[in-house]
Amino acid sequence: MSAPTLIPRKAAPRPGRGGGPRTNASREAFVRALRRNLSAHGFLIGAVVCFSFFSWYPMVREFILAFQKTENGQTTWAGWSNLTTVFNDPAFWQAWRNTLLFTGLALVFGFIVPFVVALVLNEFRHGQGFLRLLVYLPVMLPPVASVLLFKYLYDPGYGLLNRLLELAHLPQQQWLQDPDTAMLSVVIAATWMNMGGVTLIYLAALQGIPGELYEAAELDGAGVLRKIWYVTIPQTRLILSLMLLMQIIATMQVFTEPFLLAGGAGPEGSTTTVVYLIYQYAFNFNNYGSAAALGLVLLVLLAGFSAAYVRLSRAEDE
Repeated sequence: MSAPTLIPRKAAPRPGRGGGPRTNASREAFVRALRRNLSAHGFLIGAVVCFSFFSWYPMVREFILAFQKTENGQTTWAGWSNLTTVFNDPAFWQAWRNTLLFTGLALVFGFIVPFVVALVLNEFRHGQGFLRLLVYLPVMLPPVASVLLFKYLYDPGYGLLNRLLELAHLPQQQWLQDPDTAMLSVVIAATWMNMGGVTLIYLAALQGIPGELYEAAELDGAGVLRKIWYVTIPQTRLILSLMLLMQIIATMQVFTEPFLLAGGAGPEGSTTTVVYLIYQYAFNFNNYGSAAALGLVLLVLLAGFSAAYVRLSRAEDE
Protein backbone atom coordinates (compact mmCIF):
# COMPACT_ATOMS: atom_id res chain seq x y z
CA MET A 1 0.00 0.00 0.00
CA SER A 2 1.47 3.27 -1.09
CA ALA A 3 1.89 6.16 1.36
CA PRO A 4 -0.60 9.03 1.00
CA THR A 5 0.66 12.01 -0.88
CA LEU A 6 0.82 15.16 1.25
CA ILE A 7 -0.42 18.21 -0.65
CA PRO A 8 0.92 21.46 0.87
CA ARG A 9 -1.84 23.91 1.88
CA LYS A 10 -1.52 27.65 1.42
CA ALA A 11 -1.14 29.40 4.76
CA ALA A 12 -4.02 31.73 5.58
CA PRO A 13 -3.02 35.36 6.18
CA ARG A 14 -2.74 36.27 9.82
CA PRO A 15 -5.15 38.91 11.09
CA GLY A 16 -3.61 42.33 11.17
CA ARG A 17 -1.02 41.55 8.46
CA GLY A 18 -1.11 41.64 4.72
CA GLY A 19 -4.21 42.82 2.90
CA GLY A 20 -6.94 40.82 4.61
CA PRO A 21 -10.48 42.14 5.26
CA ARG A 22 -9.74 42.88 8.91
CA THR A 23 -6.78 45.05 7.91
CA ASN A 24 -8.90 46.99 5.44
CA ALA A 25 -11.64 47.52 8.05
CA SER A 26 -9.09 48.78 10.58
CA ARG A 27 -7.63 51.13 8.02
CA GLU A 28 -11.03 52.51 7.09
CA ALA A 29 -11.91 52.99 10.77
CA PHE A 30 -8.63 54.84 11.30
CA VAL A 31 -9.31 57.10 8.31
CA ARG A 32 -12.83 57.85 9.55
CA ALA A 33 -11.57 58.66 13.05
CA LEU A 34 -8.84 60.87 11.58
CA ARG A 35 -11.33 62.80 9.47
CA ARG A 36 -13.68 63.18 12.44
CA ASN A 37 -10.88 64.42 14.68
CA LEU A 38 -9.61 66.80 12.02
CA SER A 39 -13.09 68.31 11.71
CA ALA A 40 -13.41 68.65 15.48
CA HIS A 41 -9.95 70.22 15.77
CA GLY A 42 -10.78 72.53 12.88
CA PHE A 43 -13.79 73.90 14.75
CA LEU A 44 -11.74 74.06 17.96
CA ILE A 45 -8.97 76.08 16.33
CA GLY A 46 -11.41 78.89 15.56
CA ALA A 47 -12.56 79.06 19.17
CA VAL A 48 -8.99 78.92 20.46
CA VAL A 49 -7.91 81.73 18.12
CA CYS A 50 -10.85 83.89 19.20
CA PHE A 51 -10.18 83.29 22.89
CA SER A 52 -6.46 83.89 22.41
CA PHE A 53 -6.96 87.16 20.56
CA PHE A 54 -9.88 88.63 22.50
CA SER A 55 -9.42 87.16 26.02
CA TRP A 56 -6.04 85.68 26.77
CA TYR A 57 -3.88 88.24 24.98
CA PRO A 58 -5.60 91.24 26.70
CA MET A 59 -5.12 89.52 30.07
CA VAL A 60 -1.41 88.98 29.45
CA ARG A 61 -1.06 92.49 28.05
CA GLU A 62 -2.84 93.94 31.08
CA PHE A 63 -0.49 92.08 33.42
CA ILE A 64 2.53 93.53 31.59
CA LEU A 65 1.07 97.06 31.47
CA ALA A 66 0.42 96.99 35.21
CA PHE A 67 4.18 97.09 35.79
CA GLN A 68 5.07 99.58 33.07
CA LYS A 69 4.76 103.31 32.51
CA THR A 70 4.99 105.38 29.34
CA GLU A 71 6.41 108.88 29.34
CA ASN A 72 7.28 110.92 26.25
CA GLY A 73 6.75 107.85 24.10
CA GLN A 74 9.21 105.77 26.12
CA THR A 75 7.97 102.66 27.94
CA THR A 76 9.89 101.60 31.04
CA TRP A 77 9.34 99.18 33.87
CA ALA A 78 7.69 100.86 36.84
CA GLY A 79 7.68 98.03 39.38
CA TRP A 80 4.99 98.47 42.00
CA SER A 81 4.53 102.21 41.45
CA ASN A 82 1.27 101.83 39.50
CA LEU A 83 -0.25 99.76 42.29
CA THR A 84 0.97 102.31 44.83
CA THR A 85 -0.66 105.12 42.83
CA VAL A 86 -3.94 103.22 42.69
CA PHE A 87 -4.03 102.35 46.40
CA ASN A 88 -3.21 105.94 47.41
CA ASP A 89 -6.03 107.38 45.28
CA PRO A 90 -9.08 108.29 47.47
CA ALA A 91 -11.34 107.41 44.54
CA PHE A 92 -10.08 103.82 44.75
CA TRP A 93 -11.74 103.15 48.09
CA GLN A 94 -14.88 105.05 47.14
CA ALA A 95 -15.15 103.00 43.95
CA TRP A 96 -14.87 99.75 45.90
CA ARG A 97 -17.51 100.86 48.40
CA ASN A 98 -19.86 101.75 45.56
CA THR A 99 -19.14 98.50 43.73
CA LEU A 100 -19.82 96.41 46.83
CA LEU A 101 -23.00 98.39 47.49
CA PHE A 102 -24.15 97.81 43.92
CA THR A 103 -23.33 94.09 44.21
CA GLY A 104 -25.29 93.76 47.46
CA LEU A 105 -28.33 95.60 46.14
CA ALA A 106 -28.17 93.79 42.80
CA LEU A 107 -28.18 90.43 44.57
CA VAL A 108 -31.25 91.43 46.58
CA PHE A 109 -33.11 92.51 43.44
CA GLY A 110 -31.38 90.64 40.65
CA PHE A 111 -31.05 87.28 42.41
CA ILE A 112 -34.23 87.02 44.48
CA VAL A 113 -36.71 88.81 42.19
CA PRO A 114 -36.06 86.60 39.11
CA PHE A 115 -36.46 83.47 41.24
CA VAL A 116 -39.79 84.71 42.61
CA VAL A 117 -40.95 85.63 39.09
CA ALA A 118 -39.97 82.14 37.89
CA LEU A 119 -41.97 80.58 40.74
CA VAL A 120 -45.02 82.60 39.71
CA LEU A 121 -44.63 81.78 36.00
CA ASN A 122 -44.25 78.09 36.80
CA GLU A 123 -47.78 78.06 38.26
CA PHE A 124 -49.38 79.22 35.01
CA ARG A 125 -50.73 76.45 32.82
CA HIS A 126 -51.89 78.66 29.93
CA GLY A 127 -50.15 81.53 28.19
CA GLN A 128 -46.75 80.64 29.63
CA GLY A 129 -45.03 81.17 26.26
CA PHE A 130 -46.35 84.73 26.02
CA LEU A 131 -45.32 85.44 29.62
CA ARG A 132 -41.81 84.10 28.97
CA LEU A 133 -41.54 86.41 25.96
CA LEU A 134 -42.78 89.33 28.05
CA VAL A 135 -40.20 88.65 30.76
CA TYR A 136 -37.35 88.22 28.27
CA LEU A 137 -38.27 91.28 26.18
CA PRO A 138 -36.07 93.77 28.15
CA VAL A 139 -33.01 91.62 27.41
CA MET A 140 -33.68 91.91 23.66
CA LEU A 141 -33.82 95.70 23.81
CA PRO A 142 -30.56 97.59 23.13
CA PRO A 143 -29.02 98.85 26.40
CA VAL A 144 -29.11 102.45 25.15
CA ALA A 145 -32.86 102.21 24.51
CA SER A 146 -33.45 100.80 27.98
CA VAL A 147 -31.34 103.54 29.54
CA LEU A 148 -33.26 106.24 27.68
CA LEU A 149 -36.49 104.71 28.96
CA PHE A 150 -35.29 104.86 32.56
CA LYS A 151 -33.94 108.37 32.08
CA TYR A 152 -37.47 109.37 31.16
CA LEU A 153 -38.87 107.53 34.20
CA TYR A 154 -36.33 109.14 36.55
CA ASP A 155 -36.50 112.69 35.14
CA PRO A 156 -37.20 115.09 38.06
CA GLY A 157 -39.39 117.37 35.94
CA TYR A 158 -41.62 115.28 33.69
CA GLY A 159 -40.61 111.73 34.70
CA LEU A 160 -43.33 109.13 35.13
CA LEU A 161 -42.21 108.12 38.64
CA ASN A 162 -42.46 111.65 39.97
CA ARG A 163 -45.85 112.07 38.29
CA LEU A 164 -47.07 108.96 40.12
CA LEU A 165 -45.69 110.31 43.40
CA GLU A 166 -47.46 113.61 42.71
CA LEU A 167 -50.76 111.82 42.13
CA ALA A 168 -50.27 109.98 45.41
CA HIS A 169 -49.51 113.30 47.18
CA LEU A 170 -46.00 112.14 48.05
CA PRO A 171 -42.80 114.22 47.81
CA GLN A 172 -41.01 114.00 44.49
CA GLN A 173 -37.48 112.59 44.29
CA GLN A 174 -34.27 113.56 42.53
CA TRP A 175 -33.63 109.95 41.53
CA LEU A 176 -30.30 110.24 39.72
CA GLN A 177 -29.30 113.63 41.14
CA ASP A 178 -29.45 112.64 44.82
CA PRO A 179 -26.45 110.68 46.21
CA ASP A 180 -28.81 108.74 48.49
CA THR A 181 -30.99 107.39 45.67
CA ALA A 182 -28.66 107.37 42.65
CA MET A 183 -27.20 103.90 43.24
CA LEU A 184 -30.59 102.37 44.05
CA SER A 185 -31.98 103.86 40.83
CA VAL A 186 -29.15 102.34 38.83
CA VAL A 187 -29.70 98.93 40.47
CA ILE A 188 -33.42 98.94 39.64
CA ALA A 189 -32.70 99.78 36.02
CA ALA A 190 -29.97 97.13 35.75
CA THR A 191 -32.26 94.50 37.29
CA TRP A 192 -35.05 95.23 34.82
CA MET A 193 -32.63 95.14 31.90
CA ASN A 194 -30.96 91.82 32.78
CA MET A 195 -33.40 89.69 34.77
CA GLY A 196 -35.11 88.04 31.76
CA GLY A 197 -32.41 85.50 31.00
CA VAL A 198 -31.93 84.55 34.64
CA THR A 199 -35.69 84.10 35.08
CA LEU A 200 -35.90 81.68 32.14
CA ILE A 201 -32.98 79.65 33.53
CA TYR A 202 -34.74 79.39 36.89
CA LEU A 203 -38.00 78.48 35.16
CA ALA A 204 -36.32 75.65 33.25
CA ALA A 205 -34.85 74.31 36.49
CA LEU A 206 -38.25 74.48 38.22
CA GLN A 207 -39.95 72.57 35.43
CA GLY A 208 -37.46 69.74 35.86
CA ILE A 209 -38.52 69.04 39.46
CA PRO A 210 -40.64 65.84 39.70
CA GLY A 211 -44.24 66.53 40.66
CA GLU A 212 -44.22 63.55 43.04
CA LEU A 213 -42.07 65.51 45.46
CA TYR A 214 -44.68 68.25 45.76
CA GLU A 215 -47.44 65.66 46.14
CA ALA A 216 -45.54 63.98 48.96
CA ALA A 217 -45.01 67.35 50.63
CA GLU A 218 -48.73 68.11 50.40
CA LEU A 219 -49.56 64.75 51.98
CA ASP A 220 -47.28 65.70 54.86
CA GLY A 221 -49.25 68.92 55.31
CA ALA A 222 -46.66 71.32 53.86
CA GLY A 223 -47.87 74.74 52.74
CA VAL A 224 -46.59 76.87 49.88
CA LEU A 225 -43.61 78.31 51.76
CA ARG A 226 -42.59 74.93 53.19
CA LYS A 227 -42.74 73.33 49.74
CA ILE A 228 -40.50 76.07 48.38
CA TRP A 229 -38.04 75.74 51.27
CA TYR A 230 -37.90 71.94 51.50
CA VAL A 231 -38.51 70.91 47.87
CA THR A 232 -37.90 73.73 45.39
CA ILE A 233 -34.71 75.22 46.81
CA PRO A 234 -32.92 71.87 47.47
CA GLN A 235 -33.81 70.63 43.98
CA THR A 236 -32.47 73.80 42.35
CA ARG A 237 -29.51 74.33 44.66
CA LEU A 238 -26.93 73.67 41.94
CA ILE A 239 -28.36 76.20 39.48
CA LEU A 240 -28.91 78.71 42.30
CA SER A 241 -25.26 78.41 43.35
CA LEU A 242 -24.04 78.79 39.78
CA MET A 243 -26.19 81.85 39.10
CA LEU A 244 -25.12 83.41 42.41
CA LEU A 245 -21.46 83.09 41.42
CA MET A 246 -22.06 84.44 37.91
CA GLN A 247 -24.11 87.39 39.16
CA ILE A 248 -21.50 88.37 41.73
CA ILE A 249 -18.80 88.34 39.05
CA ALA A 250 -21.01 90.30 36.63
CA THR A 251 -22.12 92.93 39.14
CA MET A 252 -18.56 93.51 40.33
CA GLN A 253 -17.75 94.54 36.73
CA VAL A 254 -20.73 96.87 36.25
CA PHE A 255 -20.08 99.79 33.93
CA THR A 256 -22.82 100.34 31.34
CA GLU A 257 -25.71 101.31 33.61
CA PRO A 258 -23.86 103.86 35.83
CA PHE A 259 -22.06 105.30 32.80
CA LEU A 260 -25.18 105.84 30.70
CA LEU A 261 -27.65 106.68 33.46
CA ALA A 262 -25.61 108.79 35.87
CA GLY A 263 -22.72 109.86 33.67
CA GLY A 264 -20.37 107.42 35.37
CA ALA A 265 -19.43 109.13 38.62
CA GLY A 266 -22.89 110.32 39.57
CA PRO A 267 -23.60 112.99 42.21
CA GLU A 268 -20.64 113.30 44.60
CA GLY A 269 -19.13 110.16 43.09
CA SER A 270 -21.97 108.00 44.41
CA THR A 271 -22.06 105.74 41.31
CA THR A 272 -18.32 105.53 40.62
CA THR A 273 -17.51 101.83 40.26
CA VAL A 274 -14.18 100.06 39.92
CA VAL A 275 -14.59 99.50 36.18
CA TYR A 276 -15.57 103.15 35.65
CA LEU A 277 -12.44 104.19 37.56
CA ILE A 278 -10.41 101.98 35.21
CA TYR A 279 -12.09 103.80 32.32
CA GLN A 280 -11.16 107.16 33.86
CA TYR A 281 -7.51 106.17 34.36
CA ALA A 282 -7.19 104.94 30.78
CA PHE A 283 -9.22 107.40 28.70
CA ASN A 284 -9.51 110.54 30.84
CA PHE A 285 -6.07 110.58 32.51
CA ASN A 286 -4.15 108.60 29.81
CA ASN A 287 -2.61 106.56 32.62
CA TYR A 288 -2.78 103.07 31.14
CA GLY A 289 -0.40 101.64 33.73
CA SER A 290 -2.67 102.55 36.64
CA ALA A 291 -5.71 101.37 34.70
CA ALA A 292 -4.05 98.00 34.10
CA ALA A 293 -2.97 97.80 37.75
CA LEU A 294 -6.53 98.39 38.97
CA GLY A 295 -7.83 95.84 36.45
CA LEU A 296 -5.28 93.36 37.77
CA VAL A 297 -6.50 93.93 41.34
CA LEU A 298 -10.07 93.28 40.22
CA LEU A 299 -9.00 90.16 38.30
CA VAL A 300 -7.13 88.68 41.26
CA LEU A 301 -10.01 89.42 43.64
CA LEU A 302 -12.64 87.81 41.40
CA ALA A 303 -10.41 84.81 40.65
CA GLY A 304 -9.76 84.29 44.36
CA PHE A 305 -13.43 84.59 45.17
CA SER A 306 -14.37 82.12 42.43
CA ALA A 307 -11.77 79.59 43.58
CA ALA A 308 -12.89 79.86 47.21
CA TYR A 309 -16.54 79.53 46.21
CA VAL A 310 -15.88 76.42 44.13
CA ARG A 311 -13.84 74.87 46.93
CA LEU A 312 -16.57 75.49 49.50
CA SER A 313 -19.20 74.09 47.13
CA ARG A 314 -17.19 70.89 46.65
CA ALA A 315 -16.69 70.56 50.40
CA GLU A 316 -20.46 70.83 50.93
CA ASP A 317 -21.14 68.19 48.25
CA GLU A 318 -18.69 65.79 49.87
